[in-house]
Amino acid sequence: MSVDASFWRGKRVFLTGHTGFKGGWLSLWLQSLGAELQGLALAPEGPHNLFTEARVGHGMASSVGDIRDLETLRSAMVAFRPDIVIHMAAQPLVRLSYAEPVQTYATNVMGTVHLLEAVRQTPSVRVVVNVTTDKCYENKEWAWGYREDEPMGGYDPYSNSKGCAELVSSAYRQSFFQQGGPALATARAGNVIGGGDWATDRLVPDILRAFERNEPAVIRNPHSTRPWQHVLEPLAGYLVLAQRLWEGGASFAEGWNLGPREEDARPVQWIVEQLVDQWGRGARWQLDGGTHPHEANYLKLDISKARARLGWQPSWRLADALRHIVTWHQAWLAKQDVRALCLQQIAQYTHDSKSIA
Repeated sequence: MSVDASFWRGKRVFLTGHTGFKGGWLSLWLQSLGAELQGLALAPEGPHNLFTEARVGHGMASSVGDIRDLETLRSAMVAFRPDIVIHMAAQPLVRLSYAEPVQTYATNVMGTVHLLEAVRQTPSVRVVVNVTTDKCYENKEWAWGYREDEPMGGYDPYSNSKGCAELVSSAYRQSFFQQGGPALATARAGNVIGGGDWATDRLVPDILRAFERNEPAVIRNPHSTRPWQHVLEPLAGYLVLAQRLWEGGASFAEGWNLGPREEDARPVQWIVEQLVDQWGRGARWQLDGGTHPHEANYLKLDISKARARLGWQPSWRLADALRHIVTWHQAWLAKQDVRALCLQQIAQYTHDSKSIA
């Protein structure tokens, strides 16, 4: 099953976190599908961000608000009367969660509570997709992928807060949404990468910043393995999951892994060496021998359930994803129209996913 443009045309979609990296890409995709889109998020951060560079707000209603403020969130949702809610607003960085644990839990746990409380007071909502992370699982450094029924956990405050958000979603589903309420599912993606990500302490943006300055990219954990995937892969999964929830309701209202192919769970060193080759221009890297907070060394997702029941599967190999990222970033450096490039890459991904299906 692929993303169905006819399904999304005219659907009223409420999206939190639309000013972020993933939210910006999803906003552009929903705009291209003809959805009526209302976003609520904090103001975009940093001197560069996808929301500003790709003029994401030009094709949607955009509001600045904090999901830690229940009344702001509730009022915005009730006024818009959405059909579908996709919750992406979060504090998404592991290392920042060590520095700001209270903010991380307030945003990722209570923000989820506020979102679901707002949904309870908005009768128009039929579908809710709550985006969490692969890091929600209790990570035992296994050599095999985690399945959806594995225990929630998380070593660091970020990962743990996302495990808590999963438990909050489960409690609301069972307590409030069983009898005629909206169909609520959670979606657990891998380490998402793509053009337009300028976050700090995130591998690919840090590498690209170093390349821009003609400096070596400094790598902390070259042997750490993650389920890397282009941002469009999980976004397609969120859209397909919402379609399934609309059609099948409670039978799809559960947790879903939306990770890459098993062979695309690659170590950090493989990623940086690929980017060095694709960037050219004398790009290089070196090892950082300093002491750093704990980060998991090995993590993979089992996506068998999503393949079998959603009909969703990855479309781009990791090497192709990195090529698209380098293309995007070098186009931005050349001051090209990156909104048009985003829409072009979305169209290419859509074509490629249909070819695989």
